[in-house]
Amino acid sequence: QVQLVESGGGSVQAGGSLRLSCAASGYTASSYCMGWFRQAPGTEREAVAAIDSTGRTKYADPVKGRFTISQDNAKNTLYLQMNSLKPEDSAMYYCAAGGSWIRWGHANQYSFWGQGTQVTVSS
Repeated sequence: QVQLVESGGGSVQAGGSLRLSCAASGYTASSYCMGWFRQAPGTEREAVAAIDSTGRTKYADPVKGRFTISQDNAKNTLYLQMNSLKPEDSAMYYCAAGGSWIRWGHANQYSFWGQGTQVTVSS
């Protein structure tokens, strides 16, 4: 059974940093496209970043240059390093797996999801 467990969320001030982790079990993190999504109250879930089995990465425009997605194949763990955080980055962040690289930004393309970790950025 595939399980994705996120951690690393919290509350920070604007300009601060956080690193999210997503531990995968029952699934090889490096075998397919994995991504990070976020959802703020009253909004749709939006793509943040994705990485494929070769290490190629994609980023949504609002986070380019500030966020970095990576994976540790030995630990079967996905990461999202978030720097220069802004209040508008506040959301529940979700790890997703089993996605399509071509449609990396579409939530409905991912087969597995974690429960989410909350990120709150204060001004």
